[in-house]
Amino acid sequence: MAITAQEIETLLNDAFPEGQVTVQGDDGQHFAAEVIDASFKGKNRVQQQRSVYAALKGKMDGSNGELHALALTTKVPS
Repeated sequence: MAITAQEIETLLNDAFPEGQVTVQGDDGQHFAAEVIDASFKGKNRVQQQRSVYAALKGKMDGSNGELHALALTTKVPS
């Protein structure tokens, strides 16, 4: 079952309600997301990305995941 950019954006907005979330992609498998959130302050890039992946609630889990590829950018607000 394919996932939509809107579904991904909703999951990320739920996890980062004070953040800025942008998701692009329309083929149902390959997406790009940018998440800017103050909770990333003091975390390294890997920790930031793990927070985002956790928010996706298993949508990228192995060959059975709905989401095949996500190009991810995380930032702390300036």
